[in-house]
Amino acid sequence: MSATDDEYEIAVVGGGPAGLTTALYGARLGHETVLIDRGGGRAAMMADTHNVIGVTEETSGNEFLATGLEQVQSYGGTFERGFVTDVERTDADRFRLTTNDAEILADRVVLATGFSDKRPDPPLPRTGRGLHYCLHCDAYMFVDESVYVMGHGEAAAHVAMIMLNVTDEVDVLTRGAEPTWSDETAAQLEAHPVDIIHEEVTGVENDPDSGWLEALEFGDGTRREYRGGFPMYGSDYNTALAEGLGCDLTEGGEIDVDDHGRTSEDGVFAVGDITPGHNQVPVAMGQGAKAGLAIHKEIREFPRSKEDIARDGPVEPDEVPAISPELMATAIAHEGHAGGPRKEVDAAVEADRSAADDD
Repeated sequence: MSATDDEYEIAVVGGGPAGLTTALYGARLGHETVLIDRGGGRAAMMADTHNVIGVTEETSGNEFLATGLEQVQSYGGTFERGFVTDVERTDADRFRLTTNDAEILADRVVLATGFSDKRPDPPLPRTGRGLHYCLHCDAYMFVDESVYVMGHGEAAAHVAMIMLNVTDEVDVLTRGAEPTWSDETAAQLEAHPVDIIHEEVTGVENDPDSGWLEALEFGDGTRREYRGGFPMYGSDYNTALAEGLGCDLTEGGEIDVDDHGRTSEDGVFAVGDITPGHNQVPVAMGQGAKAGLAIHKEIREFPRSKEDIARDGPVEPDEVPAISPELMATAIAHEGHAGGPRKEVDAAVEADRSAADDD
């Protein structure tokens, strides 16, 4: 299709690692793509980036996301800052996305709206300086340090035992709630050197210079030193748009998808933390890449099928290439294009070398 300002082949809702990667693949593979994002999200909360090859630790989540957005736009992807309030299928079997101030039409929709961690009640340490939500991202930070796990369910008990792989000082803080883990888990937990503290947290002590957690104070007047920990109270999945479209959900509340992000509704994909699996940046990026490739294979013009050739005849020379003029111009000017600025720079370097050889 030839897109207008408000019509696209691919609309991605959510600008986290999964959504950005899907949009990048869409634009780079020659499809008119729009990324709609309201800002924020779990990745934006990262003080440092962990477990992402090629991205150094000191890179913040916001820096990581900003770089990704620049890449999407460099390939001709469109960015819209906004909140998508509704998505509906039109009579023409396309999708109409309504934001707070616009309407957008698209052939395919990708939901990358993620989830929100349920936060315990204050008092709490500072997020990223003693309060952490990703075990596999941040456990490394607490090797041989004192760690707490807040919660009273199965997840809290198991995370506490998992943390014993990196440190010998782990407490479960139930904060006065009655444990809801199973008898089997209780027996398992009792067989591990984990202290269970039932008193409510009444105060937080932070290092005055770094802001990092130093200790927690409890209702019985005791004080325990901790470097950090993990609240385990569950997640709220942002599935309103998916439910409105009729997409199936899992028992856990995520959007049910196949291995390439396809939902139960034709033309609707979902990627990232809103789907089942590990909530990790590299995993989300991989899901975005697979969805982008799957969509490309569904909507690309060529190769034309045998049935279409029988009906419409062979592909005429004036029908190719299928990429839009706008995206073609962007691709040709891009530094990654074989005939673009990089080729000109390489030619200039070669000319300088030849001149030096002549001298």
